[in-house]
Amino acid sequence: MRTIWLSLLLSAALALSLGQASAGETRARQILDRFEHANQWRDHVLVAAHRAGGMQSGKTLYPENSIAAVEASIATGAEIVEVDIRRSKDGQFVVMHDSWLDRTTNCKGEVDKHTLAELKTCRLEGTGAVTGETVSTLREMLMTTRDRILINLDNKLDTESLVGMVAVARDLGMAEQVIVKENLWNAERIATVAAAMDAIEGGFQFMPIIADDAVHDAMFAEKVSRAFPVRAIELINWRAGAETLTETGGPLFSPRMRALAVRGDWHIWADTYAIVNKPGGFLAGGRGDELAVAASLPRETYGFWVERGATIIQTDEPKAAIGWLAANGFRVPYAGEKRPAEPANTASIN
Repeated sequence: MRTIWLSLLLSAALALSLGQASAGETRARQILDRFEHANQWRDHVLVAAHRAGGMQSGKTLYPENSIAAVEASIATGAEIVEVDIRRSKDGQFVVMHDSWLDRTTNCKGEVDKHTLAELKTCRLEGTGAVTGETVSTLREMLMTTRDRILINLDNKLDTESLVGMVAVARDLGMAEQVIVKENLWNAERIATVAAAMDAIEGGFQFMPIIADDAVHDAMFAEKVSRAFPVRAIELINWRAGAETLTETGGPLFSPRMRALAVRGDWHIWADTYAIVNKPGGFLAGGRGDELAVAASLPRETYGFWVERGATIIQTDEPKAAIGWLAANGFRVPYAGEKRPAEPANTASIN
């Protein structure tokens, strides 16, 4: 009996110490654990905030790609912020989606025709007013996310520029928090991107993107996973102007793809965010944020993609997505978080 009690006490002490170690981890490290071990966390859907987040209920509260949007996404509970990277005239990496400044700042002209000093005079806008925040450098954006959240760099330059981007993150000691991605569609493209990834020499996360306008067989993902140590693959179901909603998710969101994801221990990443001047749900077979929020049908959006294996959803509406996922049992609390309340008996929750 004494031996049994001693064993129980030792087990309790070990559990306590492990719990304390877990609680002492940074938020980014806890998120990274779920990103790197998909099979252990398939009951939890990660949320990525598109262009850093900043929208809520269809309204832009913070400028896209802004530090203010990042702070809001972190406060909401998103695990990943996606930001777009370009280069200034004097070769500095800056955070900007468009090649032009006109839409998102109070300046005009092409980004790469302005020095960093000039870009630093440009105020971000997009909320209906000019804000006090200027264009961020990649370094500044990385510093904002350090130890707090993963950051997905959407490279608006050539593939070789990823070497320099990861070098900036490595200099800050946070390369493992960085996810970079490239489109893949055939064996030649795989070889080209693999050479670029080899030049970076590891220590970061690489996520391939596969779209069903070019790839029609889920088994292509197996070739991709043999070429790269992937933790997630971003899949796109093009709407291509169709008026009807996808019923299946297209050829990539298939039972075979889900089986490959489990076998390879990687996440399926789905996109529900909107594209300017494109049909609603352009990247999601019509089942995008517009359907979830404007039409109040989150189950037909987030629920649909979860049912087709998505364990990461990139969205313009991180608060709405997290709220629905948590209320319907698709979010597992992190250390220090409270478990969400039981779901209400309603048809949909926004």
